Amino acid sequence: MKHIMWAGLSLWLTACGGIQYMGIETRNPGEVTFPREVRKVLMVNNAAPQPEKSGYTYRLMGVVQDTARVQADSALFDVCTSCGLAILDADYFDDVLLFHESVRDSSLLFVKDSRLTQPQVIALCEANGADAVISLDKMLFSMDREVTGLGAGFVDGTIKIHMNGILRAYLPTQEKPLATVLVKDSVEVHQAAESLEILDFYLPNANDALRLAGDYLGRQVASYFVPHWSEETRWYFSSSNSRWKEAAAYASANRWEQAAQLWSALYRSNTSEKARAELASNLALACEMQNNLPKAREWAEKARDLFRQAGGNDAKEVRLLQVYADVLKARIESDQKLNEQIEYKY
Repeated sequence: MKHIMWAGLSLWLTACGGIQYMGIETRNPGEVTFPREVRKVLMVNNAAPQPEKSGYTYRLMGVVQDTARVQADSALFDVCTSCGLAILDADYFDDVLLFHESVRDSSLLFVKDSRLTQPQVIALCEANGADAVISLDKMLFSMDREVTGLGAGFVDGTIKIHMNGILRAYLPTQEKPLATVLVKDSVEVHQAAESLEILDFYLPNANDALRLAGDYLGRQVASYFVPHWSEETRWYFSSSNSRWKEAAAYASANRWEQAAQLWSALYRSNTSEKARAELASNLALACEMQNNLPKAREWAEKARDLFRQAGGNDAKEVRLLQVYADVLKARIESDQKLNEQIEYKY
């Protein structure tokens, strides 16, 4: 089953040196592949909130404030809510449900990683009509808030939040988790203002900042569980030559077959190694945009070798094309997994 994995062009930029940059969207598989029969999933919070005094430091004009407190319980549910909504927006499962109560044993320490047991998973699925459970089993936040003076009454405020957590996917038919996902991310908020009072108006308080971070993290980790789109940058080389310009016009109009025909003819007729290298790179892009990833990789590697012959191993184009070839290799390897996941949808 063949699937188009490249969306339309989202951005075009012109740079010096005869290079046109463009933004594309690529479809990538989720890290976790669920069985075909999983059509409804339940999002569960199984993490314990850390104490209010834990993980939060507030420095005001260089002085640590011993009254600093932050509540993490709402942020935990924000992680689950935003993750569930992002999974639902992917239109992969028939439905994504959110379990609004914590299922964790309250006697367990917040730093302890607590897995759901198979009886718990079975009970949750039966009670909510779900086929699988995605559980936030552990989440720790570390937040630093610092306000410094800039002179003349102006102040500068920064909030840095680091997050470490564990999410797992569970099936009621399995004793062990289907998959374990370790997450690590950070968020930084920066604001300057004319006074401390104005800064407090614009800079979120500790609880709101933590909730914003939780919402952000949930949206990020959703991609582990469903096929998703990501934005990437590509480029092609241009020239003042009329046939190069014609090919560039086809490319900008998303007519890659016609662009490839012109670039291929120019490649065959050109004797300059550098020009042939640029054309080979262009042909790699054209093949990629037509979803022929193996051929795109061949052209990318050929372009790399030609750039090496023209400018040596240290030429920046050699490194650029090597990275591009590696990206294409990774996409080829993930192609089968993506096709399997999309076939499950239908």
